[in-house]
Amino acid sequence: MHRQRTPEPVLTPEEVDASPGIVHARPGTATKALGLFERYLSLWVAVCMVAGVLIGKALPGLVDGLRRLEFGEGSQINVPIAVLIWLMIIPMMMKVDFAAIRTVGRRPRGLFVTLFVNWLVKPFSMALIAWLFFRHVFVAWIAPAEADQYIAGAIILAAAPCTAMVFVWSYLTDGDPAYTLMQVSVNDLLMLVLFAPVVRFLVSGAASLEIPFRVLLYSVAIFILVPLVAGTGLRNWFIRRRGAVWFLDTLLPRFAPVSMGALLATLVLIFAFQADNITGKSFHVILIAIPILIQVYFNSSLAYGLMRLFRVRHAVAAPGALIGASNFFELAVATAIALFGPGSGAALATVVGVLIEVPVMLSVCSVCNRTRHWFPAVEEAD
Repeated sequence: MHRQRTPEPVLTPEEVDASPGIVHARPGTATKALGLFERYLSLWVAVCMVAGVLIGKALPGLVDGLRRLEFGEGSQINVPIAVLIWLMIIPMMMKVDFAAIRTVGRRPRGLFVTLFVNWLVKPFSMALIAWLFFRHVFVAWIAPAEADQYIAGAIILAAAPCTAMVFVWSYLTDGDPAYTLMQVSVNDLLMLVLFAPVVRFLVSGAASLEIPFRVLLYSVAIFILVPLVAGTGLRNWFIRRRGAVWFLDTLLPRFAPVSMGALLATLVLIFAFQADNITGKSFHVILIAIPILIQVYFNSSLAYGLMRLFRVRHAVAAPGALIGASNFFELAVATAIALFGPGSGAALATVVGVLIEVPVMLSVCSVCNRTRHWFPAVEEAD
């Protein structure tokens, strides 16, 4: 006699949006807020920067030893950073449900706009803006060799669409969590095949730097493929054993401190590697931030405007604009370090992206919330 299996509960959009670190409003209220960690992420980044720089200056021997740890001779993939990024990204990847891609055909316009901006506009516009500023506007303050490095870092940053924090930004703008999940899933799959060739093509063209394609492939395998496969496998295994509701409501929140701790430790290590650059080139940090800010607001405005043009509802348009504005900075920093070294200008440029990420994204969220009336309440049929 077989025991009848209890049917798996169907997930609602609210359950899909059960992201650790977000404080949900009670039903019927409009108040939404970030958790303590996300709300003060800029402060934590600043603390990590100070701690990392102090460690880098006080313990140069220790930092140099950590910097030399690689996955095999010539791989240029730093072991401590790779391990920390796995601890940080795998729990994030566990949130991604690739089964959501099956719903693409129902409302494709929002996804098409997001992919157009992320892959056909964002990396190329960043290459152009970075080349213009570092080669011409800032030529009096930045040497040609430094300009090449900063251009490369800016391109690497722009070629990595955001994965984890998008769920936070989507929540703050009342985004459709199921649709956001689908957008993130498609972007993650495209990163596997597009990130390496796009970075190599643009860096070679705009910065005139030779990119070892083997190192790029190592970066994709270690920093995208491994966390993606591990996160997907763990997600499916836990859901089969304990159910989707337990997985979302009980297990994922337990991983939140692991991801946060790994992120902070990664930042401390990155800033320790960058101690000399940050203390010796503080003015360059300000200069680097300018083109990155311009491309963030340009791409978010473009995505948002196209969503309005095609009459996509706000719950899809706002997250789409935010995906176009934010970056997968963990991948960008790790790739820049692998390609050019922990103390390189390219790594410094990606670190600047970390510094400005949260305040810039909160400003984009604010604009999206104030312009909700621009969009139809219900998306028109395609």
